[in-house]
Amino acid sequence: MENQQLLNIIDQLTLKEKIAQLIQLSGVAFDAKDSEITGPLEEMNMDLDTLHHTGSVLGISGASEVIKLQKEYLKHNRHGIPLLFMADVIHGYKTIFPIPLGIGATWDLNLAEKSAEVAALETAVSGVHVTFAPMVDLVRDPRWGRVMESTGEDPFLNSEFARAFVRGFQGKDLTNDVGRVAACVKHFAAYGAPEGGRDYNTVNMSERQMREHYLPAYKAGLDEGAELIMTSFNTVDGIPASANKHLMKDILREEWGFQGVLISDWGAVKELIPHGVAEDEKEAAYKAMRAGVDIEMMSPCYVHHLEELVQEGSIEEAEIDQAVLRVLQLKDKLGLFENPYRGADELREKEVVLSAEHRKAAREVAAKSFVLLKNQNQTLPLQRDKKLALIGPFAKSKDILGSWSWLGAQDQAVSIFDGFVAKTDVANLVVAQGCEVETSTAEMLAEAIETAKNADIIVLALGEAAWMSGESNSRASIQLPAVQLELVKQIKALNKPIVTILFNGRPLDLHGVFEESDAILDVWFPGTEGGNAICDVLFGDVNPSGKLTMSFPYSVGQIPVYYNHFNTGRPQSGPYGTRYLDIPIEPLLPFGFGLSYTTFTYSEMQVTSTVLTKDNPIQIQVDVTNSGELAGEEIVQFYIRDIAGEIVRPVKELKAFEKVSLQPGERKTITFTLTEEQLRYYHSDLQWQSDPGTFELFVGPNSRDVQSIKIILK
Repeated sequence: MENQQLLNIIDQLTLKEKIAQLIQLSGVAFDAKDSEITGPLEEMNMDLDTLHHTGSVLGISGASEVIKLQKEYLKHNRHGIPLLFMADVIHGYKTIFPIPLGIGATWDLNLAEKSAEVAALETAVSGVHVTFAPMVDLVRDPRWGRVMESTGEDPFLNSEFARAFVRGFQGKDLTNDVGRVAACVKHFAAYGAPEGGRDYNTVNMSERQMREHYLPAYKAGLDEGAELIMTSFNTVDGIPASANKHLMKDILREEWGFQGVLISDWGAVKELIPHGVAEDEKEAAYKAMRAGVDIEMMSPCYVHHLEELVQEGSIEEAEIDQAVLRVLQLKDKLGLFENPYRGADELREKEVVLSAEHRKAAREVAAKSFVLLKNQNQTLPLQRDKKLALIGPFAKSKDILGSWSWLGAQDQAVSIFDGFVAKTDVANLVVAQGCEVETSTAEMLAEAIETAKNADIIVLALGEAAWMSGESNSRASIQLPAVQLELVKQIKALNKPIVTILFNGRPLDLHGVFEESDAILDVWFPGTEGGNAICDVLFGDVNPSGKLTMSFPYSVGQIPVYYNHFNTGRPQSGPYGTRYLDIPIEPLLPFGFGLSYTTFTYSEMQVTSTVLTKDNPIQIQVDVTNSGELAGEEIVQFYIRDIAGEIVRPVKELKAFEKVSLQPGERKTITFTLTEEQLRYYHSDLQWQSDPGTFELFVGPNSRDVQSIKIILK
């Protein structure tokens, strides 16, 4: 449809109908009958006429339900403008993939894209048009619950994953490919940097820091074509994002040229009042509209006050028209004017949702997301003829989907026990729970100890419950619960090999687990096929290749601890260097870390020149050899450091990586190309440029264990 046709539709709308297009309500609101105002409508003091012209709905899915609601809605909408359906499909619709932090640990952009593609298809055939994903917030504080929804602490890696997820959700032709959905990048901006790691809390940083570390992933997602972006709950430089004109207009609209839909998060417009920048709903509506928020999600400020603000001249009706146009353009791009039931297909829904093919994809991604944190004396992979004891709160638990799995059903999930039964002779397996996630009894502990006595190797299935991470689920202590640490202590006393399987939505303080375990496999929340994928790795059918995208702290007292930090004027040497008296300053496990069942040997790195100019990039080469006895995958990482900049520069910055698959004894040459543009950064005047001088280049298997060489930028 041409823009002029959409403008003609807008011309036919009353001001009240225009404003209704800028409202998003939950599906419960549409349960209202013709003469009955209940639920959200009653709470927000909205009438049925507003409901019949509301632009979008969230939280409704299922082809039958969506078709039914769309038909009913179109009976009342006098202009025939279809309703837009949105939902939180974060790491799977009903086929649940690992949490995004786990998908990030694959360092595999193709797998990330595939996970989003599968989620998009299941979502689309179920009638939903938009997913509130990907979340691309950079995170450095694992206390924050929504760490699980991020891909980590590095701006470059987050940007690459942002692009991959958008490609997977939207495909190449959103209009004609009804098996895809529109992506909404979130949360703009810097939501992942709340003080104290406490959700919704204040964010305080310079614009230079925000531009360099936090904004790149949002821009990458938008550059890849994401149709929507969501405001964050937090303040930025003292102004809540949903009222922040500098963010939303100066940067997002003017500088970046974003023409898509800007939607608030749930209730965020009305929350300008408790934030303290709006005295009442009217001022909240005024400030959000002036900041450019197109859709107000689940609060009534627009519907109650925009008409009044236009009538008194505080808001130009043209501003509302522009917001409505963006909403209609999205509906048009999705083909909803031609087919309001786009994608919704009950028969197709039964075929593809939780299909064998999708389960297979989830199993593959899960296995590639696991990070082998420790493997002393080659305890893993397990030998099938050994007597195994499977012990712990997650031994038979199906609470392995993680937060934000929405429609994922635990009864469809594969537990570790299920995986063992499918993989091994159960005659060699004994099982005990040992404890709940946070509670235990003397009897449970005693049973676990007796069970372990009858085994050659003990597999401990430990971790956080899914509710311990996710939105509003921050934790001040990120150790495992005390009952689980006591279980580890008692089992350790038996002096038998211990393999610990960790379920978690964040990096953990592993004291009480790391030293006591012979092997540790971090499986995050692995999703629907978790148990099968875990056993694939435990028994060596899949060689673990995941690497951390967030540092694991030695102690919560270090937080935030991240690899790309600044140096100080007094580095950690001498009695007055930067240090703690009681703990190291380095994390327990660094960014990029992950072991394999095989070993990889790196040759000395070579460069084609030690002088780099704007017109002459250089190449960095290193030979990587599989020096072990099993086939495996290695993630080769390339970092740089600007030795002396106009602004203090990080001690390392990831610039490229390559995942390479090698047979035993096989060697491959990995080549990275470095350009002058990759050495640019935001200066004190916010100019994006490089500084001539000395740079150090690093190559290695993680951010800590690297070799280096110096070059000059002229």
